[in-house]
Amino acid sequence: MLVLASASPRRRELLTQAGYTFVVHPAHIPEDQLPNEDPVAYVTRLAREKAQAVFAEFSSKAPAPLQVLGADTTVTLDEHILGKPEDSADAARMLRLLSGRTHRVITGIAVVTATSTEAAAESTEVTFTTLSDEEIATYIATGEPIDKAGAYAIQGLAARWIPRIEGCYFNVVGLPIARVSSLLKSHR
Repeated sequence: MLVLASASPRRRELLTQAGYTFVVHPAHIPEDQLPNEDPVAYVTRLAREKAQAVFAEFSSKAPAPLQVLGADTTVTLDEHILGKPEDSADAARMLRLLSGRTHRVITGIAVVTATSTEAAAESTEVTFTTLSDEEIATYIATGEPIDKAGAYAIQGLAARWIPRIEGCYFNVVGLPIARVSSLLKSHR
């Protein structure tokens, strides 16, 4: 049995698209960054903690073999994490920072089974065109950036501002499917 320890509709869509059968059970853990924790360590720790928390809930009642997949995605610019915006003003601040620059999207993934815990991270570089204040305001008015790391969705309206990525597209959406498939296959 595969359990996705995430409430993300994008992760659910990607796993379904890749042909997986799973149940969704979001983890509820604190997501604060630790002092001096770099972005890769941060997202892999959160992915592992989410998967471990859900595994602990399911291990006594789920049929064996049980695999729990945790994931966490963040946007980084100059090694600073840009999480989900607090409000419209914060979204505008983030989009102005990303405008005309290349940033990294990092997703931590973890698979927990009865015998192992394995975590990994995938990184993708994303380049934005230069955005006008009007473009930013219009985009924010759609509501799309509010619940997204870095205040944008590559699979949504922001796609028109992204001329180039280097790495896994699905990672930017929220789940590097090829990496996840490899991890699930090797940890059954």
